[in-house]
Amino acid sequence: MVCLVIGMLPKLHLDETSDLPIYRQLFDEIRESIQSGAVGPGERLPATRELAGQLGLNRTTVSAAYELLEAEGLIKGHVGRGSFVSGSSTEERAAAVMGSRLSWGDLLHPVPGSMPTPPAPFLGNGISFAASRPPEQLFPVDEFRASCQEVIAGPDAQAILQLGSTHGYPPLRRYLLTEARRKGIADESDDLVVTNGCQQALDLIQRVLVPAGETVIMEDPVYPGLRNVFLRAGARVIGVPVGANGIDLEQLGRVLARERPRVLLVTSNFQNPTGATLPLAARRAILQMAQEAGVVVVENDIYGELRYQGDALPTIKRLDEAGGTILIESFSKIAFPGLRVGWVVGPVPFMARLAEAKQWCDLHTDQLSQAVLLRFAESGRLEVHREKMLAAGTERLAAALEACQRYLPQGTRFTRPQGGMNLWVRLPEPLDAAELLMRAHRENVSYLPGLYFAVSRVEASSLRLSFAGLEPDKIRTGIAILGGIFSAELTRARTSAPMDPIPAMV
Repeated sequence: MVCLVIGMLPKLHLDETSDLPIYRQLFDEIRESIQSGAVGPGERLPATRELAGQLGLNRTTVSAAYELLEAEGLIKGHVGRGSFVSGSSTEERAAAVMGSRLSWGDLLHPVPGSMPTPPAPFLGNGISFAASRPPEQLFPVDEFRASCQEVIAGPDAQAILQLGSTHGYPPLRRYLLTEARRKGIADESDDLVVTNGCQQALDLIQRVLVPAGETVIMEDPVYPGLRNVFLRAGARVIGVPVGANGIDLEQLGRVLARERPRVLLVTSNFQNPTGATLPLAARRAILQMAQEAGVVVVENDIYGELRYQGDALPTIKRLDEAGGTILIESFSKIAFPGLRVGWVVGPVPFMARLAEAKQWCDLHTDQLSQAVLLRFAESGRLEVHREKMLAAGTERLAAALEACQRYLPQGTRFTRPQGGMNLWVRLPEPLDAAELLMRAHRENVSYLPGLYFAVSRVEASSLRLSFAGLEPDKIRTGIAILGGIFSAELTRARTSAPMDPIPAMV
């Protein structure tokens, strides 16, 4: 247990033996100081480097705590000046929002639970590994235009432009359900709801299954949009580490027994950010553990269509003979993410609740987007585009793996997925990926440090490389630049490290 008084902050109580990560403990301690009034509006917090030195922590740990404080609107960072306590507490701003008493200052504060803003993708000659999205250069624009024209010229154009079913555009729902049943994913006890992408699917599942105070287990690291949906709703979020073969089964078993959660969220194929895929035995084990614990499995499989090597594995949903698993899928990674069309497959009673929640949110997903995607699929254009995407993905993944092996410093570990859009890199100690990001920006290269994906622990040395949107030559060039930055810093850190004293000869 560490108890320290730091400047204007009261005593900070940090317990290294606690299951709660240090950065979360630090966040809780500072938040309590702000909300209790012990630290007043406008007061300046110690710089991350200064506080890390005083507490004997890694700077990334302090930065992660500050990110959460800023996400809740409790502090505001100013470049070159530091971080200052905001003018009002989260609760006061929430009350103002609920009572419609909004000032301009309220509108400038981040919403509680909002995501830290990642670096924007570079334009021009910059090389950005920060965005996990398909290459827009491969979008078949002419074929898409043809699909749009055929839909608009068709006999159903007027009905498509009218209000539609909350469950989704009926012809697209029939198509997706037929495909799901053909693949063994759905049977007569299942239904399907079309959503505004994967993100809305997660939001609706939270609304129906995980109210404030309930516990949800997810992979760690994980896509921030998934994590923050549940944090924002006031759920208890617990992360289980992800390794080369997906979520750690031993730790998952212990957490299920100890926490008794409501929901377990897993990504079966090419997990974001690590690229890990669950082996068949792990999928069966997860299903069995969840059923014994009475936990609902929500399976995210939006990357499953992007397999470049090896044989496809059955989804957990397909393996679930009891029929309780909920599956999320999307067109966003294989086709056009801007159209925002995803879907959820699950038991009929649950899907009725999900549709009810969606009705209160937006009535229904844009029917024109759904109709165009249906036409794109039924015309055979989607399959042609998919083959091109897989060919390009195969080439880009190979370039990324070869470049990592060739250019990153010795001691670096990185995942070797068979598909998807992302690699997870762990740099050798004592490198800090977040601190090195600004050096990469000066070389016009970008990536996302591991702290953006942390749930219960921050891996200071980790980062995500999203390769799918880049040409192979740019992938090689970008990783070569990063390798030079990382190698130079590693050499500097090791040569400047204090040497052990030489024992006296007697």
